[in-house]
Amino acid sequence: MIFVFKYFIPKGYTAMSIFPFIILKRKNLKVDRILINHERIHLRQQLEMLIIPFYLWYMIEFIINYFIYKDFKMAYYNLTFEREAYQNDHNLDYLKTRKLWSFLEYL
Repeated sequence: MIFVFKYFIPKGYTAMSIFPFIILKRKNLKVDRILINHERIHLRQQLEMLIIPFYLWYMIEFIINYFIYKDFKMAYYNLTFEREAYQNDHNLDYLKTRKLWSFLEYL
């Protein structure tokens, strides 16, 4: 389910996934198939990790990355979950063929 709620999205971002929702900053982003695919990849990751462990892993890995890179964006872009999503968001069929726990390939 997709919602538009611009005040919920952090500055510099256009969307986020919080299972089972995709939250967008602007209504016109609903037609951005690559963005929606990226967020759907995150929903799949969240589901296969039983949701709460996904968020714990995400935050712990972000903190570790931040200490490594000393840069917010570098820490974000080097997250395992983001690497999988960014590398596959242009492949609109990715979720049809994605294997369980595929994010582990991006560690």
